Amino acid sequence: MTRGTVFNIQRFSIHDGPGVRSTVFMKGCPLACQWCHNPESQSPRPEFLRLENRCMACGRCGSEERAAGDTSARTRLDLEACPTGALQEVGRELEPADLVREVLRDRIFFDDSGGGVTFSGGEPLLQPEFLVQSLAGLQAEGVHTVLDTCGFAPWADLEAAAARSSLVLYDLKLMDEARHKDFTGQSNRLILENLGRLARVHPEIWIRIPVIPGVNDDDVNLEASARFLTSLPGVRRVDLLPYHAIGETKFARLGLKYPLAGLRPPTPQKLEAAAAVFRARGLTTVIGGQP
Repeated sequence: MTRGTVFNIQRFSIHDGPGVRSTVFMKGCPLACQWCHNPESQSPRPEFLRLENRCMACGRCGSEERAAGDTSARTRLDLEACPTGALQEVGRELEPADLVREVLRDRIFFDDSGGGVTFSGGEPLLQPEFLVQSLAGLQAEGVHTVLDTCGFAPWADLEAAAARSSLVLYDLKLMDEARHKDFTGQSNRLILENLGRLARVHPEIWIRIPVIPGVNDDDVNLEASARFLTSLPGVRRVDLLPYHAIGETKFARLGLKYPLAGLRPPTPQKLEAAAAVFRARGLTTVIGGQP
């Protein structure tokens, strides 16, 4: 029986495709972006977060050291022993039919707004069978489906999931291969190759570019990104997503050091200048990702 690991189902989402949506966040990611705002998604396995403001360091979860730091050694017994709810498990297993049934509770909001269900993460394509079966189940119910992917996956998996997705949100982070590897842990060759192939067979692709100050907001990278995207027939728009520091708190809850501590979001002027680069090449460009 196919099962998938999901760490959150976010309802009433308006930033992950058209209309009001339910976004399914799946565990596991092949990248380790330094600015990641969902670090709890990177590991494919369930894990534990510690909410520092609730923790009394009472020792009931096993020891003073475990209460104060490393979350990797947690167990479900620790979770049950915690009297304040400071420990939270991230990740639960579902079958595709269970997931479809759960998100269909929001169908009235999809129908009224032109929304639907978006699969995000993490990277949904790390769980291809669960993803494709879930997408197929939703399409059979007439639900608008969206795949949000970084594109670092076998082409066959991307092709199968995209074929069952009304829209694909495709992340583009950096054009330079060496810098991409420095900041995400992986080369971008497969990502760019897959995007080129996808754009020839899928009619509805929105590119999502996280704007990270000092990482990818320079003129050279923006121009190279815009030049590449104008050559792709399936690209319908570009979303510029301004960096925010919400991931910093989450890294701490996992007992991890945040690589970009102290980094500030881009200014509105910087975002408008970045958008102008893409608009100058005829690309519909939205700041913030709202429909």
